[in-house]
Amino acid sequence: MEIKLSVRSFVEFIMNKGSIDNRLTNVDRAAEGSRIHRKLQKQGGENYQAEVFFSHREEVDEFTFLVEGRADGVIHEEGHVIIDEIKTTEIPLETLGENPLHFAQAMCYGYFHCARSEQEKITIQVRYYHLHTKKIKILQKHYQKKELQQFYVDLLQQYVKWARFEVEWVRKRNDSIKALQFPFDEYRLGQRELAVATYKTILSRSKLFCQAPTGTGKTISTLFPTIKAFAEGEAEKFFYLTAKTITRQAAEAATQKMRKQGLKFKTVTFTAKDKVCFLVERNCSPEICPYANGYYDRLNEAVFEIIHDGDSFTRTEIEQYGKKYQLCPFELALDLSNWCDGIICDYNYLFDPQVYLKRFFSDKNGEYVFLIDEVHNLVDRSREMFSASVYKSDYLMLKKQLGKGHKGMTCVLNTVNKLFVGYRKRCEVRGFLVEKEAQMELNEALFAVTRECKEWLQENVHSEHNGDVLQLYVDCRAYLKISEYYSEQYVTFIQKHGSEVVVKQLCLNSSELLNQALKKGKASVLFSATLSPIDYYTAVLGGDEESRTYSLPSPFPDGNALVLIGNYIQTTYYKRESSCLPIAKALMAMVQARVGNYLVFFPSFKYLHDVYDVFCEEYPDVRVIVQGSQMDEEEREAFVGEFQSGGAVLGFCVMGGVFSEGIDLVGDRLIGVAIVGVGLPQMNRERDLIRDYYEQKMRAGYQFAYQYPGMNKVMQAAGRVIRSASDKGVILLLDARFGRNDYRCLFPAHWQGRKYVRGVGEIEVCLWEFWGRKEE
Repeated sequence: MEIKLSVRSFVEFIMNKGSIDNRLTNVDRAAEGSRIHRKLQKQGGENYQAEVFFSHREEVDEFTFLVEGRADGVIHEEGHVIIDEIKTTEIPLETLGENPLHFAQAMCYGYFHCARSEQEKITIQVRYYHLHTKKIKILQKHYQKKELQQFYVDLLQQYVKWARFEVEWVRKRNDSIKALQFPFDEYRLGQRELAVATYKTILSRSKLFCQAPTGTGKTISTLFPTIKAFAEGEAEKFFYLTAKTITRQAAEAATQKMRKQGLKFKTVTFTAKDKVCFLVERNCSPEICPYANGYYDRLNEAVFEIIHDGDSFTRTEIEQYGKKYQLCPFELALDLSNWCDGIICDYNYLFDPQVYLKRFFSDKNGEYVFLIDEVHNLVDRSREMFSASVYKSDYLMLKKQLGKGHKGMTCVLNTVNKLFVGYRKRCEVRGFLVEKEAQMELNEALFAVTRECKEWLQENVHSEHNGDVLQLYVDCRAYLKISEYYSEQYVTFIQKHGSEVVVKQLCLNSSELLNQALKKGKASVLFSATLSPIDYYTAVLGGDEESRTYSLPSPFPDGNALVLIGNYIQTTYYKRESSCLPIAKALMAMVQARVGNYLVFFPSFKYLHDVYDVFCEEYPDVRVIVQGSQMDEEEREAFVGEFQSGGAVLGFCVMGGVFSEGIDLVGDRLIGVAIVGVGLPQMNRERDLIRDYYEQKMRAGYQFAYQYPGMNKVMQAAGRVIRSASDKGVILLLDARFGRNDYRCLFPAHWQGRKYVRGVGEIEVCLWEFWGRKEE
């Protein structure tokens, strides 16, 4: 049995020891490390071979290990060979000693070289390049071939139990997959088609953009064929990527349902670090956190026991294991993912350049399948992921806090502050400034800040200002990271608010950046109940000429929903005050027609409260509950809990909020939804810049920036009503614009039976006919 490994991951897995310390990481930009490697390699002269590829097979027990990797350099000097390993550092060179982990990788390459050249001795060299002083420290050790072979075989022998587990697990997993049947008695309308389309997408190594209406069963319809592909060797790992906790739970439930039918399949769910941290206030310093201190000393033994103990590692299980083995639960989930077949997580872990999973996505592409749920959320999320801001007040405040005696920090903070002052002067006329070029002078100043912060933190470990300096360091690094992506899809948006100045690298179009991330895998299925117009979503979410699109019909009978369009009501900004009473009367007509639970969605909290005041004054006997603007998880659960079977409540909510998607009120827990307005995003300068960009590129600026995102909010809110084949309910759309051709063409096919009403009387008649017919 052959086991394939990379030198780096193999050595780090076996030899990594010590504690987690995520307080500081290298400040150099991603390209900086590579640039320094190339610089030192070039200085090696004609005897220096850079980036030498090695591939070596070695038999240990019943396994043949194929281990591959690239050495930084191989130096030939008069019949003698040196393996060169380059490391960049900010630690003072005089304090650096021999690091076994740094030597280990080069020792493997040294053995591989000896094995293929029949050389009996070799020198292993680690060169440390100091990022600030640009000085170099070289550590060398001389080895016989036999020494290196013994070292390497010892490493492999430590890995044998892991290899044995992996081989036995894959056999067991694949046997269970081959026997697995679809976990429901029959397919719903559209489910089989979606499952087939998903499987074909995996086989063809392509991207599929799919609109699958509520009730299709998107989660199981994409997971089932993906899991089936594992047994055919067509997938190495899947990533089920979502924006919300409830959709992650749906993926967990779907895999668990298949496990009950005999599936053997390991999955892990990632939860945000702050949510699972065991400390009252997160602090990853090993001096403070016992779960970080000595983490790697305990890790491998714990993981080996855990992966034998279970197959489903949700937040609950991860926290239990973290406490049992005294391991950071967030890092434990990451390390368990190496041994899991499926990973359920937020979009960030693939797309966000600040936090993406480097262990899977940095070095090479894998046979990964990306299942991206509720992908309409990724449009704005991705723009924010690839944007970054810095604030003048942060730098001025830190300078004042530190006071005198910190000359280096004061100097770099002053430099940044002066640049902000210059921007503020340029913003005097309009209050803002738009630049189409990266602000290189600011970038260089921020880079200098990161260097000083790093040195300051190392010299002032116990300072009361440690947290403030660390936060500024993190913010600078985030901004500089985004600067690496700056292109014609960006503008620099500078705003003045009084004395405050904000500089934002604003990503206008993230499609190419998303496309590059999707290329890290073999195939991608991007799906949502609301993905219309599908050409728009393909354009903004990383689609290309080879991407396929697919729209499924609603699985529910057309007569289950009554869609009424009150195009006699004007909700534009200047008509809102006069619209409150007509809206209140339309809502009352809806709730009077049949006793039950209803939701009404508004474009803003201001509009919500205006109509709420009028409604309560006119109809004080109706039980009304209102979404708060700052509801915690407990308050949200209590709000949803009010919608019980047989109840009679009217909930006032905002479109695009926590209750407009992701909640599942089946049966008579919800029998009607009213939607006020067409959901347009709030007009602002940033949104207008997006509009201008797409107007220039595609002559569709208003549609891309405002209309299509707005209609998605409408469709998501409307989708709360019909959640199962037996559900029946009303969708009441209150805005004259819904009667226009440019909006009607965006309606889903199952709204073909919609009716246009010109007043409360017509609403009452239509509702009476709908509910009366239901009861006959």
